Amino acid sequence: MLEQHVDTRNFAVLNEENEQSSRSTNDPSTTTQEEEINSEVVEHGLEALENSKTAWYAYLKTRDFWLVLALGQVLALCITSTNTFSTLLVLHGTSIPTFQTLFNYIALIIIYATYTVYKYGFVKWFRLLVDDGWKYAILSFLDVEGNYFTVLAYRYTNLLSAQLVNFWAIVCVVIISVTFLHVRYKWAQLSGIFICCSGMGILLISDHITGTNGGETSSKMKGDLFGLVGATFYGLSNVFEEWFVSKRPIYEVLGMLGLFGVIINGVTAAIFDRQSFMIAVWNLEIAGYIAGFTISLTSFYSLAPLILRMASAVFFDISLLTGNFWGVIIGLNLFGYTIHYLYPIAFILIIIGLVVYFLSGGVLGESLKPWLGKYQEHGVVGVGTAKMKAIKEAQREGFSASSRSA
Repeated sequence: MLEQHVDTRNFAVLNEENEQSSRSTNDPSTTTQEEEINSEVVEHGLEALENSKTAWYAYLKTRDFWLVLALGQVLALCITSTNTFSTLLVLHGTSIPTFQTLFNYIALIIIYATYTVYKYGFVKWFRLLVDDGWKYAILSFLDVEGNYFTVLAYRYTNLLSAQLVNFWAIVCVVIISVTFLHVRYKWAQLSGIFICCSGMGILLISDHITGTNGGETSSKMKGDLFGLVGATFYGLSNVFEEWFVSKRPIYEVLGMLGLFGVIINGVTAAIFDRQSFMIAVWNLEIAGYIAGFTISLTSFYSLAPLILRMASAVFFDISLLTGNFWGVIIGLNLFGYTIHYLYPIAFILIIIGLVVYFLSGGVLGESLKPWLGKYQEHGVVGVGTAKMKAIKEAQREGFSASSRSA
């Protein structure tokens, strides 16, 4: 049932971007006149949207806000599911963190890379691989190593310290976005980030009070360093992926991420997981847990680009802070967890922070990316982009380039 849901979502994403990719890849002879017409339509649509609602709470009244808010929690549930399946694997004598993520990258190839080849044709896909492959290789490397070092951190440090260093990922995203993408954060966004982190702090205090942070370990400093490295890789990869999906079709980005991810992840698994693979327990139950892990992680990878387009890497990261709460909910019956009274308070505080983050923003929210130009001329026309919203708004108003010239 879950696989069917993922496929339906993927199909919707693919179809939304078909027209854009056809012009940019299959038809390189797109005329300057067509580009100018499209530019005028987008310009009119963006101006209409930005002038339609000027109240400080305008974005909170849009459908996109509620969609982004819900999508963030779906992603948090996906991550919680992967953590749950990983815990079940460890409890049954199988700890192969790098190897089990390999199936996720294989799934991305099957779903997205094959469609990209079908859409572009093998010759144009190969040209893309030659021209831009190195960029996608960097993205895949950051993603794979972020996964590896984060999992490695939990082997050497306690849960409390490993969770605390995850805050560094948010700091990294803010610094990188400001430095390289020229993002400027408003007071509401900074306040929202602070409130979300405060909610996460309450979760950590609750874990410390109940003694569920894992206690001290003999190599805590080593674990903290691994956690910081992993969080840095995550921060870099999230910002890099946001930049990619704002400029290219989602299926292309995920297909390339899967292709290079298989290579890099496979090499990493062969080096570091070989011994664990040899002593692991293998049966149908283990296969089921790995399948559940793969479905959850592939769903996460499939939906993440949408929130990166409609919102940002920062909102993406702070949305995942509720993962601890969902983890306890799932673990009530599965692992015998108990809920401390601070948990609901922390969850509500994080949600409030997510709402505050979008105060004092325009009706387009963060889908208007500053690095794409004033009228998003360097961006792709795809689901969740400001460019797509502008075109639809112009069409709704019956605007065309000819009407402007007239």
